[in-house]
This record gives sequence, structure tokens and C-alpha cells, in this order.
Amino acid sequence: MKSFSLTICTLLLAAGSSFSQKVDIKKAFKHADQQTLVMLKEIEKTKTSATKKDLVTPRTLENGHLKMVASKDWTSGFFPGELWFLYQYTGKQIWLDQAKAFTKLIEPEQFNGKTHDMGFKVYCSVGTGYRITKDKHYRDVIIQSAKTLATRFNPKTGVILSWDHSRDKWVNPVIIDNMMNLELLFEATALTGDSSFYKIAVSHANTTMKNHFRPDYSSYHVVDYDPNTGAVLKKQTHQGYSHESAWSRGQAWALYGYTMCYRFTKDPSYLNQAEHIAAFMLNHKNMPTDLVPYYDFDAPNIPNEPRDVSAAAVTASALYELGGYSKKKNIFYQKADIMLNSMATKYASPVGKNKGFILLSSTGSKPSESEVDVPLSYADYYYLEALLRYKALKR
Repeated sequence: MKSFSLTICTLLLAAGSSFSQKVDIKKAFKHADQQTLVMLKEIEKTKTSATKKDLVTPRTLENGHLKMVASKDWTSGFFPGELWFLYQYTGKQIWLDQAKAFTKLIEPEQFNGKTHDMGFKVYCSVGTGYRITKDKHYRDVIIQSAKTLATRFNPKTGVILSWDHSRDKWVNPVIIDNMMNLELLFEATALTGDSSFYKIAVSHANTTMKNHFRPDYSSYHVVDYDPNTGAVLKKQTHQGYSHESAWSRGQAWALYGYTMCYRFTKDPSYLNQAEHIAAFMLNHKNMPTDLVPYYDFDAPNIPNEPRDVSAAAVTASALYELGGYSKKKNIFYQKADIMLNSMATKYASPVGKNKGFILLSSTGSKPSESEVDVPLSYADYYYLEALLRYKALKR
């Protein structure tokens, strides 16, 4: 395996003339503003005609139709988060009003202990709202959500249980996505001074770092544990090409997760982990020149495989934060700029199209032929976050 320093040197050479690439933030947010106005109208149409009355937020397009989900769906919190981001950038009252309204629809999830996705649902919506407004009510929701999430932690395994379903496949599954829920726990300790949330997050991060990664810093998607002993039973990849392949969004979750863990703990092992994950992704032979990855780095028919814009959005956002901590900041910023420009120019929906989604060409689960080459709400969320992080750098 190449040394990290050699990998970074290779990245620097590969970056070439892309060092000065700029992102047109104003244009990108104007486009997002226009699309989200379209989305609001489509949401009302869909809710009016839907037989289910518990639908709250958009997730994707299904056969050309807007697919909305209930608050219990893991993607429910992303659209409210997008609205908060639009308000943060524009200051427009419409986005504040809509953000508050859609966030309120997610709040019942603070008591839902049947899922690990508390961070995605509550922190991306309520947490983003709290960061911007400091509303005490949002603070209370965050704390209750952390208490609920903490009930899924098993001291014997050292990790938070992921899925409750598919017990015919896994006994105690933990997915790499679960790293994204730790932010909620860290924030709860910051708000309350109760270190129990922090300790759970650190335990989960450390155990995942030990068991989820291969020597090249690629990650398995699912690790199954014996809930009584903590022994690892199997390591698999559920949404990527194969068990030993590198599912691109899984790598993105890992990169974002360990970068975020470093933010809260300043533990150098997390920074080191994030830097190595970034190097694996950015230097991979199958990473396209526009840096929007295929759904899996090892998919067999590259370049004739679907892209996953959501993986690029998560990665770009993570790289902007990682650059703020790393001595390798220039290369991380430069690569993130390329990703962001690619999304803003090559993968953006035409205004008025695609029911108001901002970006195209994401992939949910190719092996299941589910949500392949479609818009996805979480791609839009992390794209807007990446835009705001780019703007905050003032480079």
C-alpha cells in the first residue's frame, strides 16, 4: 500500500490546473431558490392527491412522480434542512417560515427509538434550525432525541444498533452510515454537560474504526456483531457492488463522520482516519475526472455505471471541513471545488424541472435497482451545505 505522503503527492500532481477553480455561489443559490419554490408547489399537489396522510417531505422521483415520505423515514429531515440553508444564505422570510413549518413535522421523531437515523432526521432539520436561531425549543428536541438514540447503544458491542429489520440476514447490524448520527450525541453533551452522550459517540467511532475498515481505508457497509459478546460475525456491503467493494456513499459517510468526530474531540486518530479515507477516494483509479463518483468504486462496468451525486455532495462538504483541520488543506479544498463545480454545472436540474429537486443522477441502491440515476433529497442537502462551507472559507 502506498504511503499517505506519496498518495498526497500523487493527488497534488493530479490536481493540475484546477487549483484556481471558483464556484459561482450566487448562481448556485439562485438556482436552488428557484427549484425549491417549484418543490413547494409540487409538495402541496402530492399531499392533496395522496391516499396516505402522513407524508411530510420529499425524498426522490419515482417513475417521474414526486415521492414523499413520513417523518419516520430516514430521509425526512433533509428537506427542512435545505430550507434552513436557503434562509441562512438569502435571509428571506419565506425560507424561515417554511423551514419552521417543515421542521415541526419532524419533531415527533425525537421519541422514535425504533431507528438509528435520529441524526439524519432530527439533527439535519432541528439541529440546523437550532444552529441558526438558538431557539430553546429546538435545543430541547435535540436533547430528547439524543436520549432516545442512546437507548440503542449496547456496551457489550460498543456501538449503536442500526437496522431493526432483516434479522434473517444480521443479528446486530451496524452500518457505516451510523457515523453520521454521532453529531447529535456530541451536541447533546455540549448543550447539557452530560458526558454520557459523548462517551457513547466515542465508543461507537472507535469500534467502527477498528472493525469497519480494510487496510486501504475503504469501508465495509455492514458489520454484524454478536450482541452478547461484541464479536464480529460478518462484514458485508449491502448497497454497493459486492461485499469486498467500496460503495462510494459509504466512503463519503465515513469521511464526513470522522471529520465531524475530530471537530468535537480533537482526537488526532480521527483526523488521521479522515485524511486516509479522503486519500483513498480521491486517488482511486476509478474516480472520474469530474470527481462525481460511480455508485461503487469497484463496479464492474465502469465507465458505464451510474454515478452517485449524493456521494459527491457528502464528500465535498466533508472535505471543506477537513481542510480546516488538516495540513493537506489545499488539496482537499481544490478537490472539493472540482466536485462542487461539477454538481453545479453538469448535474443541476434545469429550472422548473424534476419537481423542484436541485441535483440529478444520484443512486440509492443499485443492487436493489432502487433509486438509480434519480434526484435524492440528501444530495441536495449536502450540496447546499457544501456551498455554504465554500462561501465561509472566503478564499
